[in-house]
Amino acid sequence: PAHEQIARAVLQQVLPDVAVSLSSEVAPEIREYERSVTTLANAYVQPLAERYLTRLRRRLAAECGIEGALHIMQSNGGVADFGDAGRFPVRAVESGPAAGALAASRYGKFLGRKTLVSFDMGGTTAKACMISGARLPVAEEFEVARVRRFRKGSGFPIRIPAIELIEVGTGGGSIARVDALERLAVGPDSAGAAPGPACYALGGTMPTVTDADLALGYLDPEFFLGGAMTLDPGAASAAIGEHIGGPLGLVISEAAWSIHQIANESMAAAARVHAVERGKDITKASLFAFGGAGPVHACGIARILGCREVVYPAAAGVISAIGLLSVPLVLDRARSLPGQLEDLEWESVCSLYRELEAGARNRLVRSVPANEIDIQRYADLRYKGQGFEVRAPIPAGELNADRIGEIRSRFERAYQERYGHRMEGAPVEAVTWRVVARGPEPPLSFASAGPKDGVERKGVRRAWMPASGGFREVPVYDRYLLAPGAKLTGPAIIEERESTVIVNGEANILVAPDGSLVAALRESES
Repeated sequence: PAHEQIARAVLQQVLPDVAVSLSSEVAPEIREYERSVTTLANAYVQPLAERYLTRLRRRLAAECGIEGALHIMQSNGGVADFGDAGRFPVRAVESGPAAGALAASRYGKFLGRKTLVSFDMGGTTAKACMISGARLPVAEEFEVARVRRFRKGSGFPIRIPAIELIEVGTGGGSIARVDALERLAVGPDSAGAAPGPACYALGGTMPTVTDADLALGYLDPEFFLGGAMTLDPGAASAAIGEHIGGPLGLVISEAAWSIHQIANESMAAAARVHAVERGKDITKASLFAFGGAGPVHACGIARILGCREVVYPAAAGVISAIGLLSVPLVLDRARSLPGQLEDLEWESVCSLYRELEAGARNRLVRSVPANEIDIQRYADLRYKGQGFEVRAPIPAGELNADRIGEIRSRFERAYQERYGHRMEGAPVEAVTWRVVARGPEPPLSFASAGPKDGVERKGVRRAWMPASGGFREVPVYDRYLLAPGAKLTGPAIIEERESTVIVNGEANILVAPDGSLVAALRESES
């Protein structure tokens, strides 16, 4: 890094008010293009991020009296202090969705579900994360600003550790239309919050997924956002009829169900590919549904995927915020030192690890007691001749030639977990060495506040049920009055302020001790 450090020193003398990003600090790894793009992205955002964080700190102190240690969520599933967050804002690109996946993992541990598909569907997009063994998958690279929204290679590669999420498609505001081939398409463009779906009555005229859900009876127009906002069913039906029903010769209900089902099918297909690429059987996973629209669609998506269980946490619309409360401080440090295992100078590897570990520990100790810092080693390894690596854990202590077999074994386990096979006897080479330093996980209480006095069942509502091939009367429940241990059967509609749970088929529903709804789907339905 010496040349870059000299260049920064000169620039700081000549341009003292200009932020400088060094690739040797932002992404100290091989692959020049990815390293350059990541550094450019960081430099592009850094001045804005530093100004924003400085204003935030000052206003919190001046207007709220908050002067404690403040931390910013990172894409790797941890938080960083204000200093690191301002210097390396690129590390926070996927921070919001990462917090949601982290919350899903914590809930899964509490409920005894180690294999989950975290499904987060909001107003614009939906994202999924395959969680296996209660461990969040971490990727060393992801793309931003894709020209073609779901196509790999059409965006900018950002070389930072991030929880491995996949954007699986639509949100509640995704627009439905008939394309040039007279096919129904949903998304990727969104009506946003303003003007929003047609049913918002804020000027939007195009039909969206939310309009379809309202027309199907899945949403109560008088209880949207807990009654803070009233929806217009007439506007939703008019938009669906004009833009979908009329051109395709469908009545309103058929057009609305088609929009809902196409959204479900596209999200299920993307989630299935996400699982297959990681060598996982998604049918053995529980679907963990959150976000404002997630609980409306999760049951239908689970049936398409063959998942037998759906978990609906309480306060689904703010699960990512809850995830933020359970995030430890995490620092990732990495440096490339390529070589075949048998040819490496192991003293150089040990020296590199000592330097990375000391740097990470020195940063964390400012916020975390030294005896509560946990440091894990990893390396990006591959079979010789391959172009991409797999992250594998590296044992602690001194490394030397005698430990090659142990390192190789750990790599091959990780490789087989990812790809389903291993290449016996093939030479293995390392590319990049990593350390992850963590502080303790903040405690997160899963105790249910318990129900208030009242009647659980609010009444019934006509809603579209696929097994019936049309509308039927479905019981509607007040989620806030369901006590832990309570049992319901599907079909059912369970309402809360942030979202609505739609169980659109046969299912046994149990209220867990934390208030989560666990729906065991009894049979597959179209």
